[in-house]
Amino acid sequence: MSLARSFQTWRQYRNTAAELNRLSQRELADLGISRSEIPALARQSAR
Repeated sequence: MSLARSFQTWRQYRNTAAELNRLSQRELADLGISRSEIPALARQSAR
């Protein structure tokens, strides 16, 4: 994987995790997501 692609993947992970972390506990519950799942979901979206 090239350096540019790695950086792009990392940025996508970081942006997704940050966006999910900004949600309230209630909003996450409405989506069926717990805070402990955020890193895994962010990794999945960055693929």
